[in-house]
Amino acid sequence: MGLTLSEKILKAHLVGGEFKKGSQIAIRIDQTLTQDATGTMAYIEYEVMGVPRVKTEKSVAYIDHNTLQSGFENADDHRFIGSVAKKHGISFSRPGNGICHQVHLERFGIPGKTLIGSDSHTPTGGGLGMIAIGAGGLDVAVAMGGGAYYITYPKIIKIELRGKLSPWVSAKDVILEVLRRLSVKGGVGYIVEYAGDGVKTLSVPERATITNMGAELGATTSIFPSDEKTLEFLRAQGREDVYTPLSADPDAVYDKELVIELDKLEPLAACPHSPDNVKTVRELAGMKIDQCCIGSCTNSSLLDMMKVAYILGGKTVNPGVSLAIAPGSKQVLSMISENGALSKMIDAGARILESACGPCIGMGQSPNSKGISLRTFNRNFEGRSGTRDAGVYLVSPETAAASALTGVLTDPRTLGDMPEFRLPEKFLINDNMIEPPAEEKDMDSVEILRGPNIAGYPETSPLADSLSLPCSLKVGDNITTDHIMPAGAKILPLRSNIPAISQHCFTVCDENFPKRAKELGASAIIGGENYGQGSSREHAALAPLYLGVKAVIVKSFARIHKANLINAGILPLTFKNPGDYDKIAQGDRLELSSLRETVKNGGDVIAKVNGESVALSLEASERDREILLAGGLLDYTREELKK
Repeated sequence: MGLTLSEKILKAHLVGGEFKKGSQIAIRIDQTLTQDATGTMAYIEYEVMGVPRVKTEKSVAYIDHNTLQSGFENADDHRFIGSVAKKHGISFSRPGNGICHQVHLERFGIPGKTLIGSDSHTPTGGGLGMIAIGAGGLDVAVAMGGGAYYITYPKIIKIELRGKLSPWVSAKDVILEVLRRLSVKGGVGYIVEYAGDGVKTLSVPERATITNMGAELGATTSIFPSDEKTLEFLRAQGREDVYTPLSADPDAVYDKELVIELDKLEPLAACPHSPDNVKTVRELAGMKIDQCCIGSCTNSSLLDMMKVAYILGGKTVNPGVSLAIAPGSKQVLSMISENGALSKMIDAGARILESACGPCIGMGQSPNSKGISLRTFNRNFEGRSGTRDAGVYLVSPETAAASALTGVLTDPRTLGDMPEFRLPEKFLINDNMIEPPAEEKDMDSVEILRGPNIAGYPETSPLADSLSLPCSLKVGDNITTDHIMPAGAKILPLRSNIPAISQHCFTVCDENFPKRAKELGASAIIGGENYGQGSSREHAALAPLYLGVKAVIVKSFARIHKANLINAGILPLTFKNPGDYDKIAQGDRLELSSLRETVKNGGDVIAKVNGESVALSLEASERDREILLAGGLLDYTREELKK
């Protein structure tokens, strides 16, 4: 029996565990990336481990999230990250160089390599044939220190792409169709692997759009084969020497298969407030809009920008629409400034933003109250844009540009004939905004620069044998990490200061939660299905940890958030009988006993509440259980390093 592409790469990097479905495996990590919203904490954690020099083949620190500097905090964080990178062997992508996933695809991604990043959209690298996985900052810190990365051996979904996309239908429409069919929970526990004759019709940037938004499926990662299109892209980036052809064996066996006829797709839109709430643009056409934002790590490539410039060329943005465009990297921005595409955008009335995450992470360009915003981004969760009552629709750059001109949601197929858009034979290559680390012999002379906003890691302690926990908050299904730990221009600058940022924890759901949780001292949170979907931000675990949360009890977890809870030493428990969710109300007290024995040896955790016994499951590997017993991954790793 042959191997899938994913299995080939995982097997080549296996350093521990049994290579069978459902078991935990440890894989060697070749590359890591961080961004500044998660990087500060990741590097604080790395310092605590005491490993002087990173042990990966390549680690890169990017500045792309917290680029709005309305106070000293973000600038201090950038300076701190830059100094840590120089000292410890990490390349540093300076502010203005671009969005981490776009730049990594251009300059560092290598087919067949493993990459983990402290950002949930790290699977963008799968467009190059990498196993690229989003993870918590502490997992990234451990990998930089030479530790393995642990995952459950995933099941594999094969999505066969047939045919070729019709004019004005794009890669964004492909992944929106996948989300429409599978939902935001449909990829949990899976790697999504693309195959079929349609693959060869898609360029690497188009493939990266699709793998990027695989994160919204809840998938471990997504991946395309490495083929002639991959070589073409790498050659244009001056990196053809890293090319390796990679594909699944003809007799590979998949756990699930799906077929998408590319020529039957039409422009799609994800409606508020979920990426899987998908309808055709044709159904929604004519809806008045207020804003269009084009960019993000999903749709900010040179190919995307060229299409947008063509649509806008010689025309004027509708007076009722604000159009903002953020090229994904300095490379993209330089090339569209040289070839005239940028002038077309500016002349049409677009507002050109810096090459950064910007509006996607809530950093500026919030829509007007009750505004309708079309965005080429990957998430449209309620309030993420910065405007609580806005309606955000996720669309392709072609749909956004066409709609910006008309003032209403417009099917781009009304634009007429589409010219052929091709990647250049040679990209403009200038890595002057990527600072190399100091030589190993000089690292001791590098000073780490810390500002007053940089606080330490929250206090942890080994798991207690019994816990008496009042329920400090009860929430419903599909709670995202944006609910737990909001982003935006006011909150993101506090990412390096857990005590300060914890004051915003869950305030989207209950503005009194931080005060109540802190006063209780120790507590539990109750939730529904798919708890913790969305961003990989470990702050959604660290802030509750600081506020005294000892256990989160839900119907089901999203993968990355569950891992982050374990890393923080917070018990991630699920109801054995989902109906027991209804037996617990906010304010009820849960009594948990014999915890250390149960966590160590397995079995149900029994919670006594209101005179009843509620059975809870801890679905965790042996290593996860040891981490929980130790009080979290940082404590566990320190002990392992001593050994």
